[in-house]
Amino acid sequence: MKCPVCKDTNLVMTDRQGIEIDYCPECRGVWLDRGELDKIIERTMSEQAPSMQENDRRDQGKHHDKEDRYEKKKKKKSLLGELLDF
Repeated sequence: MKCPVCKDTNLVMTDRQGIEIDYCPECRGVWLDRGELDKIIERTMSEQAPSMQENDRRDQGKHHDKEDRYEKKKKKKSLLGELLDF
């Protein structure tokens, strides 16, 4: 399949954690088939839920500076980031 943006470049298909991703090596555009974005969102939500509960338990009774919380969140790599890291 040709890239909708570049017109002349063939899309490359890759499988990342069971999700098929089509991307253009020229413009680095990413295309997902129907339902694949839903899978990514579903996995992200299921991975975040346990870690958010752990953080809530650890943070109870503690006062953290907003900058500390920002740094912690900034360092985490999302599932989408891991999937598209090619």
